[in-house]
Amino acid sequence: MIQVNNVSLTINKQSILQEVSMEAAAGEAVGIIGGNGSGKTMLMKCICGFNRMFTGEIEVLGKKIGRDTEFPPSTGFIIEVPGFMPYLSGFENLKLLAGIRKEIGREEICRYMELVGLEPGNRKKVRKYSLGMKQRLGLAQALMENPSVLILDEPFNGLDKHMAEKMRDVLKAEKEKGKTILLASHNEKDIAYICDRTYEIDGGRIV
Repeated sequence: MIQVNNVSLTINKQSILQEVSMEAAAGEAVGIIGGNGSGKTMLMKCICGFNRMFTGEIEVLGKKIGRDTEFPPSTGFIIEVPGFMPYLSGFENLKLLAGIRKEIGREEICRYMELVGLEPGNRKKVRKYSLGMKQRLGLAQALMENPSVLILDEPFNGLDKHMAEKMRDVLKAEKEKGKTILLASHNEKDIAYICDRTYEIDGGRIV
């Protein structure tokens, strides 16, 4: 489902990724761990097609990023802090995003908002959301179109202990449905509970 072969990335003469190779099979949850500046977020950006300056090959669902497609098909993602229109409500933001592909309607949006503990009818603007609320809205956005692949960079940031446990259960259930999950987290509990195996990245290399 995800295949990364000898991927390297240099920005402003600084080596960010060095010959990274990894894979995630269908229905598998794979963790990526590494400290700040290790390269894990940039690797995820390359997989998602947000940075195509890399050498090597990245393939998602049989499509090569930067050659067959600009962005991976049927993929939901959170990379760093989710970005939304601050002057719209959570529901309005998700409705706007759902309108791009036109694959889901109000029912699915509401269901996934409720799944992550948000009220679809709450008219509060996203600019007034806490970090945890924005993170949960990001999870709802990643999940709502029922993608085959989830690429999640620190998806539990800003969540209290109870909500983090609930979101771990949500992702575990998604994996049990057959989704492929690539998860970066600094919390060992997240990795141990959800992931089948783990890659560690340090200095841009898989170690």
